[in-house]
Amino acid sequence: MEHEPLHPPISQKMHWQPGLSFRHFNYTTIMENIRCSGASLTRISRSPVLPVIQGSAVSVVKSSPPAFVGAPMENSKASSFIKGLALLGVMRTAGAPFERVKLLMQNQNEMIISGRLPKRYNGIFDCFATTIRNEGIVSLWRGNIAFVTAYLSSEVIAKAIHHYGNSREDIEWTHTRLQVAVFLSAVVNQFLVYPLYYAGTRMANDVITSSNSRERQFNGIFDVYRKTLKSDGIAGVYRGFNIVIPKIALLRAVTAVSKPWQQFLLHHFQGSVLGRAVVNTLYASCRSMVVHPLDTVSRRMMMTSGAVKYRHSLHAITCIFYNEGVKSFYSGAKAQILTLAVYQVYGLCLRYVVGVLRRKNTGDK
Repeated sequence: MEHEPLHPPISQKMHWQPGLSFRHFNYTTIMENIRCSGASLTRISRSPVLPVIQGSAVSVVKSSPPAFVGAPMENSKASSFIKGLALLGVMRTAGAPFERVKLLMQNQNEMIISGRLPKRYNGIFDCFATTIRNEGIVSLWRGNIAFVTAYLSSEVIAKAIHHYGNSREDIEWTHTRLQVAVFLSAVVNQFLVYPLYYAGTRMANDVITSSNSRERQFNGIFDVYRKTLKSDGIAGVYRGFNIVIPKIALLRAVTAVSKPWQQFLLHHFQGSVLGRAVVNTLYASCRSMVVHPLDTVSRRMMMTSGAVKYRHSLHAITCIFYNEGVKSFYSGAKAQILTLAVYQVYGLCLRYVVGVLRRKNTGDK
C-alpha cells in the first residue's frame, strides 16, 4: 500500500547531485510514494497537498546561509509541517472507502479460503454495494484510524531520519551512500509502522455477511493485536514484512527509471493543472502496478495470522500462482488505480481551496 504505502507509498525522497551534502536534499512527503505502502510504502505520486503549504515543490533546495536564521523560521517550518500532516490525514480519511474496497478486492480469495467470505465480488461497484448493504455506509471507514496513524507516523519518522542525516556533516554523502541511506531509512520506517498497517488490513477485511451471523472477527485495533499476539506472538504482526523489502527496492528502481519521463511531461503540461494531475496519476498507476503483485503477497500473508499459514513468501507466491493463477496477483488493481485517481482529485480540490483562502487573506491585508 498502500504498503505504504504505499503510499505508497517511501516516506521521503532525495535527489542526488554531485558536490552536495545531505542537508541540500529536500524532504518530501509520504505521498511521494503513495502506499504503494502497506506495507503500502505507502503511495506513489507527489503529494498535491503539502507543496501548497510548503511552497514550490523542488527536489534540491539552496544552501542554507551561514548566519543563524532564528526561531520564527523554525516555527514557520513546524507549523507548515503540522498543517501538511493535518491535510494528509483529512485526504486519507476522505479516500478511506476506496482504500477499503481495494483491500477487499485484493484479499477476497484469502477470505473465501478462511470461510469469512461466501463468494467473490463482481467488481468494484458490487463490492461497494455489498459492503454498504451488509455493514452500513460507515463501515467503509473501517481500519482507517490505523492507516491514518501509520501514514502520519511514517511522515514524522521520515522527517526525523532526514534531520539526523542532515546533522551528520562528518559523512561525505556520495551518490551510493545516499541511495543506500534512503533505502535503509525506508526499510526502518516501514518496520516501525508495519504493525499499524497489519491492524488496518485485518480490520478492513473483517467483513459481515448474511452467513456469519453478523459477527466480526475483531472488535478494534487492540483486539487485533491481542488475538494475534496470543496465537502467533510478535511475529504475527510482522507476517509478510519480508516481502516489503524487495518491494521497496523494486519501487525505487522503477521510480528512478520513470522519473525523468514524468518530469518531462510535467514540464510540457506546466500550464495545465489538470494535465499535470493526469500525468501524475498515470505514472503513479504504472509504478503501483509493477509492485502490486508483491503488495498482494504481503497482504495475503497478513491475512493468515492466526490461521493456516504460508511457510514463507516464496511458498505464498507458489500457492497463489498454482491455485489461483497470475491474475490473482493483480486482484484489486483496478480499485488501486481508482484510489490513486481519487486522491489526485482530492488534492486538486484542496489546492483550489487553499489558493482561494490565500487570495482572500492577501486581499484582506
